[in-house]
Amino acid sequence: MKTVLYKNADWIITMDQARTRYRHGDLLIQGNQVKEVGVHLETKLAGSIQIDEIINAQGRIILPGFVNTHHHTWQTLIRNIKATQGLRLEPWLTVMYEIYKNLNTDVARAGVYASLGDGLKTGITTSNDLWYPHPVGVTGLVDAEIEAARELGIRFHPVRAYHSVANDIVPPEVVDTTEGVMADTERLVKKYHDRSRFSMCRVGVGPSIAQYETEEIVRATIDLAEKLDIMVHGHLAESRHEVEYTLEKFGCRPAEWFRRHDMLGDRFYYAHCIHLSDDEVTLMAKTNTGISTCPISNMYLSSGSCRVPELLRAGVTRFGIGVDGAASSNSANMMEEIRVSYLLNRLSWGDASANAEDVLYMATAGGAKVLARDDIGYLAPGMAADFILMNWNQMQYAGGCNDPVDCIVLSGDARMVETVVVDGVVVVRNGHLTRVDETEKTVYINQVGRALLESASGRVPGLKADLVN
Repeated sequence: MKTVLYKNADWIITMDQARTRYRHGDLLIQGNQVKEVGVHLETKLAGSIQIDEIINAQGRIILPGFVNTHHHTWQTLIRNIKATQGLRLEPWLTVMYEIYKNLNTDVARAGVYASLGDGLKTGITTSNDLWYPHPVGVTGLVDAEIEAARELGIRFHPVRAYHSVANDIVPPEVVDTTEGVMADTERLVKKYHDRSRFSMCRVGVGPSIAQYETEEIVRATIDLAEKLDIMVHGHLAESRHEVEYTLEKFGCRPAEWFRRHDMLGDRFYYAHCIHLSDDEVTLMAKTNTGISTCPISNMYLSSGSCRVPELLRAGVTRFGIGVDGAASSNSANMMEEIRVSYLLNRLSWGDASANAEDVLYMATAGGAKVLARDDIGYLAPGMAADFILMNWNQMQYAGGCNDPVDCIVLSGDARMVETVVVDGVVVVRNGHLTRVDETEKTVYINQVGRALLESASGRVPGLKADLVN
């Protein structure tokens, strides 16, 4: 196993439990894990370990790789279209589902190349993906995205989601049976799920919005997750409409419905969690249910703002950030998501907002906890060698190179991300992907994306305006 020393970084931000920082720090990795973090490691370890390569990290900040806890990769091919501009969640979804009818394995691959390639270049080393629309008769969608993620070299947590009931938004073309969903999930778990430490792929299961599904499939989901020991993920309390629907149909608010159906706890994590009451904030903390906040998507769809400060104060530690689908966030840029998360909390909650270090925690160690990972999210001996080298020695950051966390969260952007290492392998060097040909993938992504929109344009006339060029 090759031993590499990253020497004399301006700062190492470990994001460990004590949130330790090292000034002029060193990071030693051996193979796919961290061996040591500290200062003057070359001197301290002289004679005790052979160092195969020394990399000068002066002018750089080293920090753990980001953990993206909520995503819809295929949506990267359905962004910046006039047909959805200015819409709120439910009418936006109505257009989306007309396009979803034509999803296929090419879309699955192209969506991963575009979204997770973008994510890697902004510091994401581990990503969730919640794939909920499965057109009837189309198979292998999750397989295709797992294969593409493997090609990029990113840690991947795909979730085999589903719809079991058609409604005003969800068409019958994407509705599946309980038996079909459970069989496909079990197949995916047996084929791809790796429970070992430093696993590169772990499969999950879950409904898009649980209370919109049959109680039979919800119960089957929980039973299968317990049987296979996998995570359950979906959406919770994203819109006012969801709250009103749940109150009217079931006589309770969404989080309480989840509690009644045994869908809160260590095995579960949910995106958005915007419209939570005070009691529900407490409930999420007491049950140790994971939360993924998605600020840019929530702003784009005018959905609201997650109560991040109150949830943190209530004791939620399984708390991460997700870039969500690019059809509602328009990129998979974690650096942008981090900055907006801080700013939106300042706008919504004022002096009670989370500070910059809290936001960085959510993007790293907090996100790892959301995914139930104890091997990623912070830098310490024995942890995975997943980390970022950020170059803040550039003109666009000059004059602001004071506190490194504040610089990353308040002034940072994707240009700061220079090198990204996943499982000990450099997957981004000088801002470019190392494992795929970006030019080749770009051509493929554009071809697949245009074909998808063209196939749906007969049902969504507004798409024709976007296909003129």
